[in-house]
Amino acid sequence: MARIAVIGAGMGALAAAARLAVAGHRVAVYERTETYGGGVRRFERDGFGFDTGPGLLHLPAVYRDLFVKTGREPLERCVELSQVDPASRHVFPDGTELALPNASRAGVVAALDAALGAGAGERWSDLISRAGDAWHATRRPLLEEPLRQGSVPERDPYPAVGRRRRPFLRPPRAGTLAETARRELSDPRLTALLESHALAYGLDPREVPAAATVLPYMEQTFGTWYMAGGMRALADALFERCRARGVEFHFGAEVAEVAFDDKRALGIELVDGARVEADTVVSGIDARRLYSELWSPSKAGADWPDEGLLGYGRFAVLLALRGARPADAPHRTVIHAADRAAELAALDGRSGAACVRPTVTVLRPDDVALRPDDGHESVVLSVTVPRHRAADGARRSAGDGHRDWEPDRDGALDWTADGLADHYADQVLAAVDAAGLDLAERMLWREVRTPADLERETGAPGGSVPGPALAGDRGRFLRADNRAPLEGLYLTGGSAHPGGGLAHTGMSGALVAGLITEGPDWRGSQ
Repeated sequence: MARIAVIGAGMGALAAAARLAVAGHRVAVYERTETYGGGVRRFERDGFGFDTGPGLLHLPAVYRDLFVKTGREPLERCVELSQVDPASRHVFPDGTELALPNASRAGVVAALDAALGAGAGERWSDLISRAGDAWHATRRPLLEEPLRQGSVPERDPYPAVGRRRRPFLRPPRAGTLAETARRELSDPRLTALLESHALAYGLDPREVPAAATVLPYMEQTFGTWYMAGGMRALADALFERCRARGVEFHFGAEVAEVAFDDKRALGIELVDGARVEADTVVSGIDARRLYSELWSPSKAGADWPDEGLLGYGRFAVLLALRGARPADAPHRTVIHAADRAAELAALDGRSGAACVRPTVTVLRPDDVALRPDDGHESVVLSVTVPRHRAADGARRSAGDGHRDWEPDRDGALDWTADGLADHYADQVLAAVDAAGLDLAERMLWREVRTPADLERETGAPGGSVPGPALAGDRGRFLRADNRAPLEGLYLTGGSAHPGGGLAHTGMSGALVAGLITEGPDWRGSQ
């Protein structure tokens, strides 16, 4: 029985802790805040409840496997899980509306043809078929196995089309997701539909490889799911599973550093000076924080691991509304930006503080647990935005109007600047009402959540939301290896392999548990 210290109580850390406890290890979790779940949180006020992190689940099989492997009660006995149908409703700038059925390829084709015109469904279906090829080529090495040198294709696995190929030459490069959309979809609405999947994960469609088409493939193939009580119910169930398996939890216990000698990790030291000895240390915090604050690879003579790109942040407006939720209101509506180029330019800081009419995701769960009664409704509006970075003193004291609303040279914004968050929330709400949802007139109150809040609560640098790992582009979009350069130190969570998102984070916990219990040569569950 090994002593295992886990840093942080995010979803990846909880997933690893539960599996390791079942394997017979003594597991203790040290979390600097007073709660668990990482970014999977709930805000409550006046009988209203809101998910402040992810609001939907894809690939529920990841958590079904976790609950089966760690106890007798399957996932469905611990949470009430249901499919969302339609999976999403889309409102485009030209007024076109599109409702996509859940996990029905034929239904999606029919819906696209009806809304966008004959042939739209076929073009989308052909792209999703090629995305399926990329999925099957990379699913095991990218998602189900620990990273190994050369195991994940550095060349984009998405099969490029529409380019002439000469004999004996290498296959044509697929390009970025945005380039693929323009080449294969030939409709700005289909392009917006495809690119919105990347944006939802905090990824830039102009930068990510065409392999990012696996994101809509995953959703369309495995469905979109919701849990009664919100996604926080999943964190609650996983926390209780850990406790039932004997995992110890220490809240308000911030880790200052990883203790080590010249060979391996020896435990952790808390900010209050307490030393916790351990045979193995699992870090569930952001890889950038681990390697910059708790332990530096240079101490072991190793290079700084490539933990992937710093993603965008998430801005949310939580709305408490008077009046009943309309019976025909979709669970999820995506309102697409009127000017996608301006939206993307705002994300990387080239056009001022924020896009006036961004792409907004509206979540309206029909859930009695999230409203005081049937005469009220809770709604979450979410937008992908630049990450947070506090302005320096010179910018704050410049006295130049809203100069502190401007992004810095890296595209980050100071989301704590006076008036910025409320101003942007007004723009988001205006975009929603312009699409005909008319939520502002029903508003009792609103709560605004910015990347600065996420950074404060979870420690994620800049409040950035880590995206899933993607194959291609010479490994640029891979995440930190689950094995640190220091023996006995492992990484789980959204910034570690295989990346962010609820499903990927759960897989990360499974990989770490497998490496610890089965040894460094373990190649994943067969």
